[in-house]
Amino acid sequence: MKTAALIFAILALAACKEEVAKAPPPPMELNTEALSFFCQMNVLEHGGPKGQVHLEGYPAPLFFAQVRDLVAYLKSPERDARITAVYVSDMGKATSWDDLGQSNWILAKDAQFIVGADVAGGMGAPEIVPFGDAASAAPFLTKYGGQLLPFTEIPDDAALAPVDLSQPLETPS
Repeated sequence: MKTAALIFAILALAACKEEVAKAPPPPMELNTEALSFFCQMNVLEHGGPKGQVHLEGYPAPLFFAQVRDLVAYLKSPERDARITAVYVSDMGKATSWDDLGQSNWILAKDAQFIVGADVAGGMGAPEIVPFGDAASAAPFLTKYGGQLLPFTEIPDDAALAPVDLSQPLETPS
């Protein structure tokens, strides 16, 4: 009877261990070596919110000079490894559109995103703008328009639709 109880306890502990999620890797600070995944340009040379995707088995994250590009990457079926964390700039804590702060990151799943605002991101396309909470997003939403959505509800066309770069967009200050 004791052996059966011991086996049951070991199996229960093993099952619990599998259910405990690993903590995501910490975000990497922005620096001059951070190159945007799609264009290989330095992310610090472009204004607006940034993103980083951590992949299992990779020592450094993939950086994105524009959150729209990060969302496009995530919606693509082609990836080299399992995603372990996705971080975006918290624009509610940024000093300005051009001065985000080196370590101003929030997990994308915890952020709120303004989609459809009349603003250009770092690469000139319409941007998807992340904020830590709805209250900090409210002034931006009032000024530039758009819709506030959680990460899981960002529509595909917000990141994957063609962009008409001849239409002028604002660059927030």
